[in-house]
Amino acid sequence: MKDLFGKALLDYHTNNYTEDLITSTNISGEDELPLPYLFRSYSEMPKLEQKALQLCKGTVLDVGCGSGSHSLYLQEKGFNVKAIDISEGAVAVSKARGVKHIELKAILDETNTFDTILLLMNGTGIFQELSQVPTYLKHLKSLLNSEGQILIDSSDIKYMYEDDDGGLWIDTNANYYGELDYFLSYKDEDETPMKWLYLDFDRLQLACESVGLQCEKIMDGNHYDYLVKITALLH
Repeated sequence: MKDLFGKALLDYHTNNYTEDLITSTNISGEDELPLPYLFRSYSEMPKLEQKALQLCKGTVLDVGCGSGSHSLYLQEKGFNVKAIDISEGAVAVSKARGVKHIELKAILDETNTFDTILLLMNGTGIFQELSQVPTYLKHLKSLLNSEGQILIDSSDIKYMYEDDDGGLWIDTNANYYGELDYFLSYKDEDETPMKWLYLDFDRLQLACESVGLQCEKIMDGNHYDYLVKITALLH
């Protein structure tokens, strides 16, 4: 990976903001991802993210922390937060912005335990493919303290396959419709494409149950997105 995402965050943080990130997928055209949005304050966050932050308790792991906005808010509220990201630029920016405890690390390499694990901005994206969801959920479960919780959001992107008459154009022989190839470019450079997973609630709930977790929908967002709280099933 060239870490174009990290480069963009560093540019914005060091006042070299001249253009935005461009994203696209195998089923959608180019879209701008405005850099200021990645540095938003609590009041600028969607209701769904605000709700997730309100539900945090105890020690918190902020997975895929980006520029550190969620961690910084929680720190101000007195939480003990650890932030992790696989982007070197994101880690550098979070550190510079005042996130106290941050590591360059993938979630599957994390070994500490927490009361709250936070995965926001389509948190299921890092699972990459439907077949990997149980692997990630089992690992997340192993990082929970007793009575701990995982707060994660995603979207059911079935709507992207609808035609004008409300019919669905989904190839039933193809992979799950929420498995996308995700493309990112910045300042005329293209990032290595990556896999990104959008997961509908029913499938997430089923996957949770299969590994001994309980999945409860907390709220729906404005655009087919939703927030869930995942906890260990009590025996």
